[in-house]
Amino acid sequence: MTDRIIIKNANELITCSGFAAKKGKDMNQLDIIYNGAIIIEEGMIKAVGETKDIVNEDLEKNSIVIDARNKIVLPGYVDSHTHFVFGGYRAEEYGWRLKGEDYMSIMKRGGGIANSVGATREASHNELLNAGMKRLNSMLGFGVTTVEGKSGYGLDFDTEMKQLKVMKELNEKHPLDIVATFMGAHSVPDEFQNRADDYIEYLLEEVLPEVANGQLAEYCDVFCEEGVFSVEQSERLLLKAKEMGFKIKIHADEIVDLGGAKFSADMEAVSADHLLMASDEGLERMKVSGTIATLLPGTAFSLKKPYARARYMIDQGLAVALASDFNPGSCYSESIPLIIALATLQMSMTTEEVITALTINGAAALNRAENIGSLDVGKIADVVIHDCPSYHFLSYHIGVSAVETVIKKGQICER
Repeated sequence: MTDRIIIKNANELITCSGFAAKKGKDMNQLDIIYNGAIIIEEGMIKAVGETKDIVNEDLEKNSIVIDARNKIVLPGYVDSHTHFVFGGYRAEEYGWRLKGEDYMSIMKRGGGIANSVGATREASHNELLNAGMKRLNSMLGFGVTTVEGKSGYGLDFDTEMKQLKVMKELNEKHPLDIVATFMGAHSVPDEFQNRADDYIEYLLEEVLPEVANGQLAEYCDVFCEEGVFSVEQSERLLLKAKEMGFKIKIHADEIVDLGGAKFSADMEAVSADHLLMASDEGLERMKVSGTIATLLPGTAFSLKKPYARARYMIDQGLAVALASDFNPGSCYSESIPLIIALATLQMSMTTEEVITALTINGAAALNRAENIGSLDVGKIADVVIHDCPSYHFLSYHIGVSAVETVIKKGQICER
């Protein structure tokens, strides 16, 4: 059986060509090839161009041929911010929010992150594995081929390690590539209540070294927010994490402007995420540092909060990525079509910018733009075929997935 795949006659082959994040006005450049074709061999992209130029009958004889006439072909989506390994659900809590209860009242009723922490601590490895597998299958159906996953629903040694080990096993068993992030500093657990400094010390002394020794995570993240972890506490954790070889991500300026955007630039973080309340000064510092602004419109939508200033950020020359923030509390959705709709309709992004944000910039937000995120020769063959005639349908057909075929590392996963 040949391992060569030929996709030909694509109405639009949207390459998103590049090997680094696209910034500002360059986010509108999609590099489209009409009547395009792509040749995949041994899991890699071997040729990209017009069908008439790179496809012939002899080549087709020993290939799997997919006719993409009246369809579009894109790079696989990169969902660069999720919390997809967790126990339990918070549907009842969501109902309380719909009835007008605020975050603090829900916390007093046992809701919030503490709810998920309790359920995740109680869940077995296999229970988390099976739930994670189903969620990854759903993401694959939306055209996601690489996903980041965070710990942070354990907040103790055993459960943080359990979450990360589940992600490691899922990465071995599931077609999607999983990029693991240690986020023990997601919240202060009950046993350290009012002792955030002591909890940071616990993470530094007891948990982070074992995560590093086991090579269980590539990134370290922290919820740098008022009432959670201060800039000083976050810096203490992240500086040590950098010494241990972790790359840095930061939950920054989601609820108040704590200076998280500026802090992320100072830390040379790969990405700063949320940024709903980020200051102009902080965003300018991120532009200079090259830190990716990863925006999560599904969370603002779910919480009925103002959206991050995507239009301003792009106009100022920043590189913007989009991600789902799939999690059990503030955004229980892995829907890429929802993200596309919210980004275009509520955040004033163009469809071109959204595609860039979900592909090459999403890859850059995981430090992988050299290998994935675009349809360039020499990159890993992560490809998605959509059953629609133009990329404009991605935003025009509101909230509906047109994904027909997903190819991951040169293997057809869903067709």
